[in-house]
Amino acid sequence: MAVLQMQRISICALKKDRKAILEKIQALGVMEMNQIAGEEEGFEKMDTQSARQSFEKMANISESALAVLDSYAPEKQSMLAGLEGKKLVDPDVFSQVAAGRDASIRKANRLVACSKEIAEQKAGILKLENQMEALVPWLDLDVPMNYTGTEKTDMILGTLPGELTLEDVYGQIAKNSQQTEAVDVHIVHKDKDAVYLAVFCLKTDSAAVEDALRAAGFARPSQTADKTPALKTQELEAEIGKLNRRIQEIEEEIRGYAGDREELRMVGDYFRMRARKYEVLGTLPQSQRTFVISGYIPAKAVELMKKAIGEKYDCVIDVEDLKEEEEPPVILQNNSFSSSVEGVLESYGLPHKGEFDPTTIMSFFYVFFFGMMLSDAAYGAIIAIACFVALKKFPRMSSGMHKSIKMFMFCGISTVVWGILFGGYFGDVVDVVSRVFFGKEVTVPALWFAPLNNPMKLLIYSMAFGLVHLFVGLGIKGYMLIKDGQVLDFFCDVVLWYAFLIGLILMLIPTDIFASIAQTQIVFPPALNTVAKALAIIGAVGLLLMSGRANKNPVLRIALGAYDIYNITGWLSDVLSYSRLLALGLATGVIASVVNQMGSMLGKSVAGVILFVVVFIVGHTLNLAINLLGAYVHTNRLQFVEFFGKFYEGGGRPFEPFETDTKYVDIKEETLS
Repeated sequence: MAVLQMQRISICALKKDRKAILEKIQALGVMEMNQIAGEEEGFEKMDTQSARQSFEKMANISESALAVLDSYAPEKQSMLAGLEGKKLVDPDVFSQVAAGRDASIRKANRLVACSKEIAEQKAGILKLENQMEALVPWLDLDVPMNYTGTEKTDMILGTLPGELTLEDVYGQIAKNSQQTEAVDVHIVHKDKDAVYLAVFCLKTDSAAVEDALRAAGFARPSQTADKTPALKTQELEAEIGKLNRRIQEIEEEIRGYAGDREELRMVGDYFRMRARKYEVLGTLPQSQRTFVISGYIPAKAVELMKKAIGEKYDCVIDVEDLKEEEEPPVILQNNSFSSSVEGVLESYGLPHKGEFDPTTIMSFFYVFFFGMMLSDAAYGAIIAIACFVALKKFPRMSSGMHKSIKMFMFCGISTVVWGILFGGYFGDVVDVVSRVFFGKEVTVPALWFAPLNNPMKLLIYSMAFGLVHLFVGLGIKGYMLIKDGQVLDFFCDVVLWYAFLIGLILMLIPTDIFASIAQTQIVFPPALNTVAKALAIIGAVGLLLMSGRANKNPVLRIALGAYDIYNITGWLSDVLSYSRLLALGLATGVIASVVNQMGSMLGKSVAGVILFVVVFIVGHTLNLAINLLGAYVHTNRLQFVEFFGKFYEGGGRPFEPFETDTKYVDIKEETLS
């Protein structure tokens, strides 16, 4: 329930120790770089862009090589492989791979080259296939397509549009070239789009015949061959077979590198670490013999930094508190339970400097409301057990994933509790199974009440829980105002609203409207009714006079006060929003009951048992998935809109330390590059 205190740390050390100090800081991962020293006299910044780009290029090459391996030699992984996290490697193994990085990059380059060659071979195959396709209509031609004829005759190859007959072609020639003495037309192939012709004529008439044909839409073939089309097609097929065999050879070569996958991953991580280090190195002010590092560090990590750097190297370490206007990065620190919902807060926005961290308070409401929305003990048990097993089976999953799964585990436990209170176990499956298949109905009674039997009662409690949630949010706002010494604002913006709202609530409860909703009449003593009216009046008058206190114009001040009182409609809307607790809770139970009824339609029989099992598994799986998503979305909304809207702004930025931020592996301890 806190934001870690940040301090600014500056380290001035000898230039000869620069590499070792940077690697030590990177291995510790507790300092965010934020250089404040400029290029003062005697200090300048080193141009590391070329080296950094070189390292990034090497990392990209290794990544491309891994992509090639994934395409041609995919790694067998389980469905839950995404939960495994980074592989933990021994520092000596990582050092060996780093030492042999040149050989690894050569392998990576070869894999990339193989991929390019395969692409080239496939492009060549596509080109040859297009050539073959163009030759298909000419396969019945028994002379080469570039045949020029005899000494006195000529052959003209080409196409005419449409399904023209042989007589039509002769007619076109006779019509457009009447002086032609002798013409022999052969239709090689025809289809609905074109007629493929071989026309023989005297060389002296060749031009006239072609012109006559062109008048009818004649066109020469786009490609010719020095062999008959059938023979040329055989050659092309042989060439395609040769290219396919070459592709198979290259693919086999790629698969031979499958054992180097881990090596390529570690090499990529190595170059990513180097690139990150040189990125930081380029920001450091350096003189001929010294250099300066500055940035943010959690106050609790200062001693660790002094011990790791100050005791081993000749340097000066200066630690100072942040300036008033300085906005530091944010690290949240919460207990094991509350830290699980930090991702929810981060998705909305981290607290800015001096703002209250609502994670701990929000975590209890979050788990409470989530379980109330899902509200089926069996569903909750499935979620809790599945998440618990995942946490134990995959201890190296990413931090964000670990928090999310732990959050759902706690939400599952809450769902179990609410399910027991409401009597929901796969809906009413116990009742249905006992009645249909055993002839005697057995009911597991609700420990509190069954929402399906008394929905209005659940509605009242949903809005009551919502009021508590909203009042806590308003109370946090008051705490922040008191903490900042704004006592008048605390009284006007918090106390008066408490008085106004509590007075209105106490006035509403004894009314017939509330009695019709709650189905019970509540009567307060006259004194309490008087107190309720007094609170409402005092709160309303106070808000009317004090909400616009920043304005000296009395008319505008009263107008702003009246507008603030009108905000009571916003409070009403917020309270009604908590009716979603009722809606989602009922939806889970109703759908589950419908699934059970559908499964039991065939009664007590073999077919009935089979139908029930199938419908039970499919129906409850879908119901769990849909309502799990609904509970997650709507619980988030209650926090983001209703709760945070009362006090929280957010806008802080996360702490981004200089660390060994690898993609594939974690190293047991820092290593030298």
